[in-house]
Amino acid sequence: MHDIKILRDDPTAFDGQLARRGHAPAAPAIVAADAQLRAVQTELQAALARRNEASKAIGRAMGEGDKNEAERLKAEVAALKETMPALEERERTLKAQVHGALAALPNHPADDVPPGDDEGDNVLVKRWGDVPSFDFEPKEHDEIGAALGLDFAAAAEIAGARFAVMRGPVARLHRAIGQLMLDLQTNQNGYTEVNPPVLVRDEAMFGTGQLPKFAEDSFRTEDGRWLISTSEISLTNLVREQIVGADSLPMRFAALTLCFRSEAGAAGRDTKGMIRQHQFEKVELVSIIDPGADGGHDASAAEFERKVRAAETVLETLGLPYRRMQLCVGDMSAAARRTVDLEVWLPGQDCYREISSVSEFGDFQARRMNARTRGADEKKTRFVHTLNGSGLAVGRTLVAVLENYQRADGSVAVPDALRPYMGGTAELLPAS
Repeated sequence: MHDIKILRDDPTAFDGQLARRGHAPAAPAIVAADAQLRAVQTELQAALARRNEASKAIGRAMGEGDKNEAERLKAEVAALKETMPALEERERTLKAQVHGALAALPNHPADDVPPGDDEGDNVLVKRWGDVPSFDFEPKEHDEIGAALGLDFAAAAEIAGARFAVMRGPVARLHRAIGQLMLDLQTNQNGYTEVNPPVLVRDEAMFGTGQLPKFAEDSFRTEDGRWLISTSEISLTNLVREQIVGADSLPMRFAALTLCFRSEAGAAGRDTKGMIRQHQFEKVELVSIIDPGADGGHDASAAEFERKVRAAETVLETLGLPYRRMQLCVGDMSAAARRTVDLEVWLPGQDCYREISSVSEFGDFQARRMNARTRGADEKKTRFVHTLNGSGLAVGRTLVAVLENYQRADGSVAVPDALRPYMGGTAELLPAS
């Protein structure tokens, strides 16, 4: 959500930033509607003030015995009462129009975000780890996992496509991965573990930008709640409609939850395996920070790098080769100012695939949530800044472990860091 004052002050500059995303000019129409809104509000305030003034004057006229003046004032008050509902309705309509138009706009990208239209224009920032070599043809995770308890056929019978059943050793490995991630983020990286709801209201979805534009990407229940596509929604909304003391910031939250995505528009993409599922688990990392009295983005930039490193730590701990990609403006989500994707190497696919996405939002989400802060000695409030990122997607990490640690005989070595979570198990053996 954008501050209407920015559009009023420099609509050309505002639309210039939107143009970087390929968005059509929007400021003139919104500023015009806002001008109409303010004019109606001025007229309404004047009518209300005159009604109150005339109502008091009626009493004075009656007290002075001036019945003619009293009757004239009564007629004026009656006329104002008749016209004010139309003004109030006009105010509601224009307010909804301006709010809806602002809510539909994407965030402005940060100055250092590279131009581009899609993932082909993303920029490689760094690589970590050596891509493994095998003396056999490496398999994809679905083939490896079939003998270890990964069952897509049973899931399809129960729920349809894009679901998985995990049994035995692979189920335990999946659980171990999630626990390792939580422990790393809470014990080493300073995040507070949270167990939030996975069903949320419209207001929570709007706050983080899933509504109104991306409703088709999520599942909705019959009673009007939404299944979260990421616990970013639940965690970020913990400060919704609040004024948080600056001395309580930054807040850093971590949650391991189920997530649900409709995968609308993903027909034919990754239809087999665990890369693109309707139901999955993910450790999400959310930060709520104070941008400082100047409202700048320096604090956000520092927290952004800290969060990226928190996600990279998981991959390095598991010995999984990855690369960091800076997303171009055309590949970022509408709410983000800047985004980095971490892509893990998958030998079975012979390519890197996304496993984490870390984004900075500035005050874009905070304005939608009305989440503010102020210092102990300050009178004015300011909007907080928000950031989030995956630390990591558990199912995709399982995929990466299976493919990078596979052996020719169908067994899979368990990374050292996971063995304490597996009761000391050093390898997964295929069913005989």
